[in-house]
Formats: sequence, C-alpha cells, structure tokens
Amino acid sequence: MAINEPPCILVIAGSDCSGGAGIARDIETIAALGGRTCLAITAVTVQTHDAVHRVKKLDTDLVMAQLEAALAANPVSAVKIGMLATAEIVTAVSTVLRKHPKLPVVLDPVLVSSSASLLLAGNAMECLTQDLLPLCSLVTPNIPELAVLTGAPGAARTEDEAIAQARLLVSGDNAVLVKGGHAQGVQSTDLLIHADGTVARFEAPRLSAGMRGTGCMLASAIAVHLAFGHTLADSARLAKDHVFGKLRSRVVG
Repeated sequence: MAINEPPCILVIAGSDCSGGAGIARDIETIAALGGRTCLAITAVTVQTHDAVHRVKKLDTDLVMAQLEAALAANPVSAVKIGMLATAEIVTAVSTVLRKHPKLPVVLDPVLVSSSASLLLAGNAMECLTQDLLPLCSLVTPNIPELAVLTGAPGAARTEDEAIAQARLLVSGDNAVLVKGGHAQGVQSTDLLIHADGTVARFEAPRLSAGMRGTGCMLASAIAVHLAFGHTLADSARLAKDHVFGKLRSRVVG
C-alpha cells in the first residue's frame, strides 16, 4: 500500500542559534502546516534575540552539494529561500534552480537582520536581482527591502509608491508580495503585485506584538501552501492568516 507523504519543501537559508529566525523558524512553520523540510544551509550565525554577533558563510561548493543532494533525495514540491550571504552562493542557487524550472520558488530577500546587521554582501545585489529573481515565483520584500532591490532613493511612503516599485521587479509569471509591517495605519496590508498589473490586498489588524522571524514564517507558509497546490493568491492569504494568528497569540496569550 502506497503511503502518501506530506509535501517536501527545500529551504535554502542561514541558521539562527537563538531559534528566532532562519531555518529554525522555517522548519517550525512548515511542520505546523503539514509539510516536511529538506535543507541547504548557507551560513551559520551566532545571535541572540537582540543582536547578530558572528556570521560564518559556508563555502559555495558545500552549499551546491547540499542543494543537489537534497533534490536527489526528495520529491521536492516547493523551494523557500532566505539568507544567501554572498554573490557566489546566489549564483550557485540560481544555477541549480535553472535545472528545476517547474518548482515554485519563494524568495524572502534577507538583506539585513532585525538588529540591522548586514546579511547579504553588497556585491551580491546585482546577482540577486538579475540572476535569481527571474527564477522565483514570488519575492516577499518588506518596504525597506523593496527600495533596496529596486534601487529606489527611499522606502515607499504610500501604497501607490510601493506598487510602482514592485512593478519594477515583476516579469513573466513571477510576482511580488510587499509586506506591510513597516507601513502605518491600523491595518497591516500586504500587496500582491502580478506582472499583468493586477494587485491583490491582504489585510489584518496591526498588532502591538513583536516576533522575530515573521518574514521567514510568511515565506515558508506560502511555500507550503503552494506545495499543497493552492494558487499564489490563496497561498499568500493563508500564510498571512497563519502569521497573524501567531502574533495574536502573543497579545492575548
């Protein structure tokens, strides 16, 4: 009798010894939503919930070997990408993903930590935008990250500005989900911008609770729902509901 296993999500990201973000948060989220995880670790970080103290970037050939082994060992249904650390690792990931063009790929562009430590080398930005982004089904920047990715002079101040910046990143079948956590207002609104110009809005009440790793959580949740066969819009909506529920539990729990 065949056993139906849960979908496998390949997570490409850095570790966080504090457990608050990175691969620890990814595995937690994917398991909570009924998926399973295989891994390619790009960097090992030494950090607390307040600061990043040390980062060890792994050799590119080791990252490449992890990717190829994970894909050979598992029927991967989706890919979630977080911290990439260097231009060489970005190139390696892009090279491998080109061999698997049908896999849905969700990129959380981890540029800096919540404590403002640089997590992507400055010379890696061109590789990220030109080589990797076109291979991704979805990119999930927050408002400051969106400005960096598009080379805008500053973070978007209005929804229209955010949409205009996001449209600089979309092409073909990919899309951008601009996270609204850094915006103002009683509602936290995420904007899903498609290459055809359509925009979907996902709203939730803005909460006072704070939690590290919500970006990791959102992107991983989207990847799980894509692996289960949901549309991109439904995956984004369900993932936002999941993150909101976690944050709300901190307020009322």
